[in-house]
Amino acid sequence: MGKNKIAVLTSGGDAPGMNAAVRAVVRSAIAKGMDVYGVYRGYNGLLNGDVEKMNLRSVSDIIGNGGTILYTARSEEFKTLEGQKKAAKHCQELGINGVVVIGGDGSFAGARALTNAGVNCIGVPGTIDNDIACSDYTIGFDTAMNTAIDMIDKIRDTAQSHDRCSIVEVMGRRCGDIALQVGISCGATAILVPEVSFNIERDVIERIINTQKTGKKHFIIVVAEGVGGVNDLAKYVEQRLSIETRATILGHVQRGGSPTVRDRVVASLMGHKAVDLLAQGIGNRVVAMKDNKIVDFDITEALDMPRVFNKNLYDIAKTISI
Repeated sequence: MGKNKIAVLTSGGDAPGMNAAVRAVVRSAIAKGMDVYGVYRGYNGLLNGDVEKMNLRSVSDIIGNGGTILYTARSEEFKTLEGQKKAAKHCQELGINGVVVIGGDGSFAGARALTNAGVNCIGVPGTIDNDIACSDYTIGFDTAMNTAIDMIDKIRDTAQSHDRCSIVEVMGRRCGDIALQVGISCGATAILVPEVSFNIERDVIERIINTQKTGKKHFIIVVAEGVGGVNDLAKYVEQRLSIETRATILGHVQRGGSPTVRDRVVASLMGHKAVDLLAQGIGNRVVAMKDNKIVDFDITEALDMPRVFNKNLYDIAKTISI
């Protein structure tokens, strides 16, 4: 039997900490006597042969860098059965028998397809939204929240100076975790997330009025991207309450920047675990964090899990932001 060869790729949206995971995969694989290849631009790299053998120094000094040194892209061709067979064929030609896929749900669906085509894959959750149901935590989440709170602290300075209401949209299309935790951290008067139905009069206007009665003169409203409509909401609040109101969409700034300690450590542990599974000839799994432990799940089981929003934390946030 030849030398065990594995590859690593990053797919979907980039997230701070992906480089730390790549580094852990490369170093852990080499420590086990494996050859390891970096695949550039996600599944496109497998299709186009954009693959390079990595060594220990290939990943030096990247642990603190945002983004991903392997780049990332979405691949329409790989979504087809022909594309999946072509990618598997390229892996087999290179002797690659395992791939670590760092990304989100869409990336994991690709990993399952590639495993079914004959190449063992392990998914590692890298997405700032924290929206992978099987994992309590995804790589990039902590950094994104810290970036958002840094921006909102600056917005608060100007909101306070002008007795203004600031409505801030943070990322999270299907998942309100960033909005919830950032909202708590900045003392937002209201937090709007896609998981909880809301009424603008009750959940925004009345809350502002009630805090005005107790002497509050400036307000922060945090809205998840999946809720949207922040510009219209700003106009409504200004017309309804005669408070100068501004909307700010933080956007992709939340995806960038040097990863926090938490993201660097979790990414390192998850990358190491992925290599450990491939070394045992195990595929079709997703690495996850459960109760602060690094575990793994069957990919299909992971993709089918319903995501549970922390409603208790949301209710606490409403109680203490008065």
